[in-house]
Amino acid sequence: MAILPIYETPDPVLREISKPVENVDDDIRTLIKDMFETMYAAPGIGLAAVQVGKPIRLLVMDLQEPENPDDPESPVKKEPRVFINPEIVESSDHEVPYTEGCLSVPDQYADVMRPDRLRARWLDENGEAHEEELEGLLAVCLQHEMDHLEGILFIDHLSKLKRDMVLKKLAKARKVRGARAA
Repeated sequence: MAILPIYETPDPVLREISKPVENVDDDIRTLIKDMFETMYAAPGIGLAAVQVGKPIRLLVMDLQEPENPDDPESPVKKEPRVFINPEIVESSDHEVPYTEGCLSVPDQYADVMRPDRLRARWLDENGEAHEEELEGLLAVCLQHEMDHLEGILFIDHLSKLKRDMVLKKLAKARKVRGARAA
């Protein structure tokens, strides 16, 4: 397994439309393992293949929620999920704001309105088909990661003013990081 480089905005690869995965084979399964390792190391809860420079319709997620939400010392429960060629079959008309961040827009967060329930269809790492009703953070995270497959970043859902503010903060953070590295 390997930790892969995560591309950050404004890299043009992030704007590519991802191609369907034709065969779920050992190369795809190796990429999935590398993507999980990369996502956990970042750390994050979702990662699309295009974010690691592979514009294919593949994403991984693990919400890594505590086993006991009422106990701050509770260990994290890992539930890695793989979505190959995901599609949203149906979504709720009810949208809710979620504070989103992105490994490709590091350390920047903003509220995005999204449906809080949906029905999705996808293949898993064994090529088996699934269709399931998803809600809450899982539904929101899937929509966020699926946006990547279409070349869309969460900041594209913001007003121009908010998007410009996020990009300005990101540029400032990069300058500070660069100065520290020098």
